[in-house]
Amino acid sequence: MDNLEDLYQEIILSHNKRPRNEGVLDPHNLEAEGYNPLCGDKVNVYVRRNGDEVEAVQFTGELCAISKASASIMTKEIDGLSGKDLDAKIEEVLEMLTSKEEPEVDPFDLGELSALLGVRKFPARVKCATLAWHTLAAALREEGTVSTE
Repeated sequence: MDNLEDLYQEIILSHNKRPRNEGVLDPHNLEAEGYNPLCGDKVNVYVRRNGDEVEAVQFTGELCAISKASASIMTKEIDGLSGKDLDAKIEEVLEMLTSKEEPEVDPFDLGELSALLGVRKFPARVKCATLAWHTLAAALREEGTVSTE
């Protein structure tokens, strides 16, 4: 099990040091700002949507390692999704990270998302891992701002 936890930590560190899709998306037609008052994380998520299809997602912010890694992983995980599939992916990840019961998932099926499962052991860090996902959902609903509190 230590090897698996080491791999998860490596994935988090990789996405923190070299985040994917970080920066202001130009052009974009949706955006939202997310804030986690518990640790001070702030994220902006930018979306370019054409009808129901999300063409691109990027983010910026002042983020801890877990928040930045989660935002980076999120931009990769939602690539090619739109409409109900995108909504379902957001819901699936939020449920996986916040449910009281241990999720019945195969870490190998989750890919890099599995690295975020480790935060479940640290309830204060769950909000770090979910911040970008809540912010993406707010952008898609055109809500503008979201807080984890």
